[in-house]
Amino acid sequence: MTEKNIYVPEVIAGRILVIRGHKVLLGNDLSELYGVEHRVLMQAVKRNLKRFPSDFMFQITREEWESLKSQFVTSRWGGIRKMPFAFTEQGVAMLSSVLNSDQAIQVNIQIMRAFTKLRHLVLDNEELRNEIESLRKETEGKFRVVFETLDHLLAEDAEPKKKIGFIAKEKEAGYGS
Repeated sequence: MTEKNIYVPEVIAGRILVIRGHKVLLGNDLSELYGVEHRVLMQAVKRNLKRFPSDFMFQITREEWESLKSQFVTSRWGGIRKMPFAFTEQGVAMLSSVLNSDQAIQVNIQIMRAFTKLRHLVLDNEELRNEIESLRKETEGKFRVVFETLDHLLAEDAEPKKKIGFIAKEKEAGYGS
């Protein structure tokens, strides 16, 4: 495999889309990554359709396609006749049993690493969200007391104060400046 055909998980992760709540790679992107023509990839899939149930691979709708195209300012997809197929992580794993070239095997390993990296990012994000929520709950009572005290002090400052002292009494009586 030449240097130009090596893909890092970050490059692959940039091609992973979320459609119908699933992280997927489109068949066009997979054929490019595997270094095979798209029709060759789809022929291999069609010869092994039993290996690709609907939770492994599905054809996207025209509405989903239009939505995808609108998300990208410059489309990297040309005109198409048929709506593309989307492959979930399990579908991509199944492709490794259908496509057996050295490049396909190496790229498949990188794709699995990209999916794993994305899963870890989501978990890390969830952990962070849970920590923030826990911290908020833990400190909410403590800060409520602080804010109530500050509100009380601000309310006291807003009330007019009685003037005390010799100069204040003279001003009230009209003496002095």
